This record gives sequence, C-alpha cells and structure tokens, in this order.
Amino acid sequence: MTDLLHQHITSTDMVIHALSRDLDRTVLISDVGQVITAREMRDSISRFQQLVESLDQPPARAAVLAKNRVEVIYATNALGLAQVVLTTLHPMGSIDDYLYVIEDASIDTLVYDADLYEGIAKQLKDRAPQLRHFLAMGNGETGRDIVKASMAFTPKPLTTKPTKPDDVLRIAYSGGTTGKPKGIMCSQQSGFTSALIQQMEWEWPDEIRHLICAPLSHSGAAVLTSVLLRGGFMVVMPGFEVVAAMQMIEQHKITSVLMVPTMVIAMMDHPRFGEFDLSSLEVIFYGASSFPAQRLKDAIGKFGKIFFQFYGQAEAPMSITVMRRDEHDPDNLERLASCGRPTSLVRVALMDDDMNEVPDGTPGEICVRGPLLMAGYLNKPEETAVAFEGGWLHTGDVAIRSADGFLRIVDRKKDMIVTGGFNVYAREVEDVIVEQPGVRQAAVIGVPDPKWGEAVKAVVVLEPGAKVTAEELIAAVRSRKGAVQAPKSIEFVESIPVTPIGKPDKKALRLRYTA
Repeated sequence: MTDLLHQHITSTDMVIHALSRDLDRTVLISDVGQVITAREMRDSISRFQQLVESLDQPPARAAVLAKNRVEVIYATNALGLAQVVLTTLHPMGSIDDYLYVIEDASIDTLVYDADLYEGIAKQLKDRAPQLRHFLAMGNGETGRDIVKASMAFTPKPLTTKPTKPDDVLRIAYSGGTTGKPKGIMCSQQSGFTSALIQQMEWEWPDEIRHLICAPLSHSGAAVLTSVLLRGGFMVVMPGFEVVAAMQMIEQHKITSVLMVPTMVIAMMDHPRFGEFDLSSLEVIFYGASSFPAQRLKDAIGKFGKIFFQFYGQAEAPMSITVMRRDEHDPDNLERLASCGRPTSLVRVALMDDDMNEVPDGTPGEICVRGPLLMAGYLNKPEETAVAFEGGWLHTGDVAIRSADGFLRIVDRKKDMIVTGGFNVYAREVEDVIVEQPGVRQAAVIGVPDPKWGEAVKAVVVLEPGAKVTAEELIAAVRSRKGAVQAPKSIEFVESIPVTPIGKPDKKALRLRYTA
C-alpha cells in the first residue's frame, strides 16, 4: 500500500504547482509567435491528458518524435500526468534507430509531428506491429490529430496518481557513440532531484525570458520546470539557426538560454555577430560536451562573464557538477577547462581502476552516488552491474581535481589513448592545439600503429584564411605536454563530425582514419 501520508513530491507535481497560480501570465511564445498564458498551457495539457486516458488500452510507454513545437511540451507533460513512461526519439535519427528503441523499450504509442514525420510514422506502422496508438500533432494520415481531438474535452484541474520514488519516469537512450544505445531508466526520484538541483544551484536571472533553441527531445525541455516555478516565460524556436537565434535574443530581450558549446561558437564566429543587440543576456547555460578553454575565453570576451556550466549525463541528469559565472576566470585556462565542483545533492569521488580514491592532481574516473542516479539500464542487468560496480555510478569520464575542488575532465575512459605503454588524455592535447592562433577546433583520437600500438592523431579545423602547419602544432604540444602526447599526425579538415546532440563524433573519426 502506498504511504500517502509521506507521499513524495515529483517533478510533475512541480509543474502542476507552477500552473496553478498567476494564470494570466505569459509562459510561452510559440514557434509561430503565439503568446500562451499559464491558463492556456494548463488547459492544453489537461485536454491532452484526458485524450490519452480515454484511449482503448491506454498507453503504458510512449515515444515522441518531433522537432521543437509547443505541442511537444503539452504532450510530454500530459503523458507524465497519465503515468505513461516517456521516451523521446531524436528528430535526426533513422528508421532503424527508431525501430530499435521501440522494440527495446516496448513502446506501444507513437506521438509524432505530422508536418515532418508522416512518412516515417507510416513506415513504423508497417514495421512495428507492437505500436497500438498513433497520435499526430497536426493533420496526419497515419495517426489521429491529437490537437484537434483534444478540443472535445473540457479542461480539468491537473492531477496525477501517487507514485513511488523508484518508479520509472522516462527512458532516455544514450547517444550510441560506443555501440548500440542503452535505455537509461530515469526514476521519479532522479527526475525530481535533477529539477531540485536546478532550483537550488543554477543561477537564474531575476526576470526569466528563456530561449529554447536546443532540441526539446533532449536538453531543451529540461529547464521547463524551473522557468515555470520562477515565473518566467520561454520562447520556442523550431531549431537552432545562428542568425535566427540572435534575432530572437534581440527581439524578445532574452535573459537566459541553454546551448551546447558548438552553438555558442557558431554564434560568436558568425560574420553577422556584431549586428544584433545581445546585451539582455544574463546567463548562457552550457553543457553536453567540452568547451575548449581558449574558445571559452574568447566567448567571455565577446559575451561577458555570463557563462554557467553544468556537467552530467543521462545516467545522472544535468548536474553532477556546476561552474558558476564568477568562477569562469578568463585569465586561468585550467579553470576554464574544468567542469566545476560537485552539487550539493550528489557524492562524487575520483577513482582508480581498483576503486581507490586518487589524490588531487591525479587522473581518476568520476564516480557518483545519490538520488540523482538512474535506476539502471533497461533489459541490461550485466551492463547495469558494471556501471554500478562498487556501489558507485561509473561515468566513464576521467578527471583531475584541483586543490580547490574543481574537476577538469581530460578524457572519456574509453577514448584514452595508450601509446607505447603511456596514457594520453585527448582533452589535454586538444586544449593545447586550440590555444594556438588560427585554430578553431580540434579533436584528438588514437589510431592503430604497428610500433606504438596506438598513435596520437589530431583532426583540426582552422580559422578562415589561417596559415598553420602541422609541424607548428606538433611542436606546441611537444613543448607543453612532452613528446609522448605530441600528435604523430595532423589532418586539416573543413569540419569535425558531430553526434545528433552536438558532441564531436570520435567514433566516426576513428572509423574514418582507421579505414
């Protein structure tokens, strides 16, 4: 029997609370410019929830496939209220990617954007017989128009049924850069803890006008609860486009935005950067991948000290560590290369391979404990056991802790290069290369070598018109880091491939240069 007396609070309860007061305030400006109040958002979520609960054989697990549009926010919150376990499909995925997730997660319902994914929905209907319900956002042939059908319902107060802290809230899929994606089971407790850390430790403007340009299928929607609770509003862009983002910041006097580093770099390097008034920005939240220290210093010079970093992973969502705005010291590149210090709701240790804590200044794997952690990997008990070995979550990230507690990630454990018996951490080599004049971006990988086992290879993007030689870059690394870490070869390219969520795709690079 559920203990109602001590019933825990969920992130869904937070949204209900935020939409229960000041109902006439603006909470959302849609991708087509529609102004939406708290009352209108609450009522739309209620209608969607009632429609979902009215279906024959109501859904147990649903997947959402859409680019950024306000109906995604309505649908995902309605599914949460109806206690349907949610999975989001990446809008840039393939049919085979979607089929894998649908089968692995036992998805029975697809909610999709009819304007963009009608053809894919039809293929999934033909190839995924376990899908019982197809709900279209817009007029689709395969699915029922959930927007139109929901209007038959009269809005009711938002309610949800009691849950237990370890109940699965959603299943997120890893990027798959090291193999088949794993279904990461986020519990009610994990989702609530992530939202609570945002409330407690993220630096929000007093007046929040937040731009959503990151995918709502991933990090874009993660700030919804915080923005609503703090009385702010969001402006939704269909997707990230550099000039459009700067126009939106100027037009709506945006005070906060969440971006991956590649988005920030694309803005500040754009030839039209100086045409727009971006002075309203008070904070740029960034994470998901490393921000080269020299480029972050450049960004501070252009935007000011408005950067706030969060580090986490789907197994421990959003905020294992944070680095606040005033901790971004542009005169300290080692500090800028760090991911901050642990938040107050997690325990963090740097461990060696024998699960012993390493001293400050020594590389060790970031290991985490606490209520932020996932429940485990779906259908993968052996991989879950490995991830939780020794009673800690093993993040796979290798970091060095400074004397004042800042963690500097030097590599993914699986990406570490072993050359001639010595360990080389790619991030440290990348940071030296990017510091050199004329270098825009670098990715360092290990490639097979008959003498050394692996050889260090750097893939480099130069600034337009820059004249930089491989010999100069190799010499710079040798001078700073020693001969072992100096690249044996450097390839100059127009761009470095990225994963669907904006991280440099080292798996693709290794495949390219190994071949």
